[in-house]
Amino acid sequence: MTHDRQDDTNIERRQDLQHDEEAFRLRQEEKRLRAARLNTPFIWILNTIFWLVGALEILLGIRFLLRLFAANPQNEFARLINNLSAPFIAPFSTLFISPTFGGGAYIFDVNIAIAIVAYALLSYLAASLVKFIFYHES
Repeated sequence: MTHDRQDDTNIERRQDLQHDEEAFRLRQEEKRLRAARLNTPFIWILNTIFWLVGALEILLGIRFLLRLFAANPQNEFARLINNLSAPFIAPFSTLFISPTFGGGAYIFDVNIAIAIVAYALLSYLAASLVKFIFYHES
């Protein structure tokens, strides 16, 4: 009789362990599904932020190089770059006086360099805000 009781106890323990294991797997699967639902819009928003700011950084970098190497401001490409980047440079345009070389033809535009750094920092902050919104547990 003791042997039967021991077998019954072992069977109950195995069933409890199996139930606990199934509950654990279910919790893991629920976490995975919740993360998958969050990741799709989260990744899309982050990629959009980084793509837009990356394009802006390239635009500003080209403007910086055009000014540094004294590109002809009447050239169509130079005008296009200057016109596209003008609204993004406006808040920084009078921040510092930029050093010039070669009689003023070559301009190391410090304001553009500061704008590039500022927009990079703003994109980092925007990405951090998106991460906080999506993954903040209430």
